[in-house]
Amino acid sequence: MIYRTLGRTGLRVGAVALGCEGFAGMSAERLRAEIDFAEEAGVNFIDLYASDPELRTNLGRALAGRRDRFVIQGHLCSVWENGQYLRTRDLRKTEAAFEDLLARLKTDRIEIGMIHYVDQEEDFRRVFDGEIIRYAQRLKAEGRIGHIGLSSHNPVVARMAAETGIVDVLMFSVNPCYDLQPPGEDVDALWADESYAHALRNIDPDRERLYELCEREGVGIDVMKVYGGGDLLSDERSPLGRALTPVQCIDYALSRPGVAAVMVGSRSHRETEAAVAWCSATAAEKDYATAISGLEKFTWHGHCMYCGHCAPCTAGIDIAAVNKFRNLCPDDGPIPETVREHYRVLTHHASECVACGACENRCPFGVGIVEAMRRAAGRFGC
Repeated sequence: MIYRTLGRTGLRVGAVALGCEGFAGMSAERLRAEIDFAEEAGVNFIDLYASDPELRTNLGRALAGRRDRFVIQGHLCSVWENGQYLRTRDLRKTEAAFEDLLARLKTDRIEIGMIHYVDQEEDFRRVFDGEIIRYAQRLKAEGRIGHIGLSSHNPVVARMAAETGIVDVLMFSVNPCYDLQPPGEDVDALWADESYAHALRNIDPDRERLYELCEREGVGIDVMKVYGGGDLLSDERSPLGRALTPVQCIDYALSRPGVAAVMVGSRSHRETEAAVAWCSATAAEKDYATAISGLEKFTWHGHCMYCGHCAPCTAGIDIAAVNKFRNLCPDDGPIPETVREHYRVLTHHASECVACGACENRCPFGVGIVEAMRRAAGRFGC
């Protein structure tokens, strides 16, 4: 397993983490076996949005004796009513569901309390101007949650959450198709056929700004929908018209600024193993760039995707890192301290570019790298 720091929380989490929705309906014995397998593979980060009492109980039994070896991300405002999951903003129901979560997991705290599914700006205001955020802050003050998080599919709302300074972790949907779509309050539109009926150009700027803000401010992103509900793994169902592998999907998400981990909704040993394979995959196996470049309807032309095809640089510059740090700088005003320091410790800097153009010949997205290095050198002063 490869471990990363989850933003400013300081938590060290496996880059490949485990969503639990695929465990619904499993017997206690089989779920324990799945957790055993995941732990042996190095997984130490678990997301539990589900309010299903049987799933919560079985997961609590599976974690018995090893709770301290896992970072748990549990969701606030996810409740169980009339035999089914329900999202709520009712404080009384939220409190009862959280107490139920702790009791069934047999723990007195969770590392991340994730405010569940905030996609609409009106809902964001309801949460942050009302009782729910005050409840989350009280749980944090009491030590019953370590950090406050929020899950969203809408980059505008997710950015609003990151800008509050209250939210340390975002659970956000990231994959190359979603990244083409503009923000909206209807999550179903992200995968609707009509959304991909015409040519789409480059990453939506709201999504890019969100990732860069989170990187600058230390808001850790853990990713949901990395496979697009499985559609990206299918030639027939993928909007791209071709399948990606689990490793390619995961590498794409983990290459976005701010992203620390990917939550894989595994339903079996085999699916967990396919995801964890990212940790030992070769550069060729991780290479999502060749899979998404050159598509007629979808283009990322002129846009650095941090894919690394530009390497090796004849001057030894880590071009993808330089581009990333330059993109993390606002156009005006001072350079964020963390970005400046991270750039400073690079072995080679943009000013060392000899303008040979070899990198541009290798870039599958047609990025003007020589000019990008010139701009970076001017911004950072070296």
